[in-house]
Amino acid sequence: MRKILYALFAVVVVMSFSSCDDYETYGEKKEIERDAIKAFIRDSSIVVISQSKFEEQGNKTDVSKNEFVFLDNSGVYMQIVRKGCGEPLPDGRQTNVLCRYYEYNILDQVIQTRNDYSPRVYDKMTVKRVGTTYTASFASGMMFSSYGASVPSGWLVPFNYINVGRQTNPDDEIAMVKLIVPHTQGQAYASSSVYPCYYVITYQSEK
Repeated sequence: MRKILYALFAVVVVMSFSSCDDYETYGEKKEIERDAIKAFIRDSSIVVISQSKFEEQGNKTDVSKNEFVFLDNSGVYMQIVRKGCGEPLPDGRQTNVLCRYYEYNILDQVIQTRNDYSPRVYDKMTVKRVGTTYTASFASGMMFSSYGASVPSGWLVPFNYINVGRQTNPDDEIAMVKLIVPHTQGQAYASSSVYPCYYVITYQSEK
């Protein structure tokens, strides 16, 4: 009987050590996230430029070179595909913005959510600008139903660099950006589980 108890105790100890080995600290998860972003950048042939070079280029990224600017304050990588028609969001006011997007989980390498399958489908968010600071909440759409009203901070980063208008003639182009968003700037699940997402997003004014 004593031998059986010793054997059971040994199994419990081994399992305890095994579970400890499987546990990832927050620091380890962040390192895994950084490695996943680096691999995605490499595999996508992305050319990363500094924020200073981006500013020298007139806040533009060269799409033909697949340039993304690394934004120091947020840790977001951004490519401005189209600056967009219209004007920047007005200061001191709320604006309803319509978005079409594609969300890809970089860590798991899987499309997570999207609403770009139909030109009539949008996510609607209300955005308020105060100087260079933006706050927003989703009112409806796929992001709202998937993650709630909170808008990922990474989605707000482009507003300092794009126009948000509406297409009123065939030559008008609405703003489009590509983003690599770390978990610190991401939606609720990304933030809690520590994984980065890649987005392709268009922005246009509701009115």
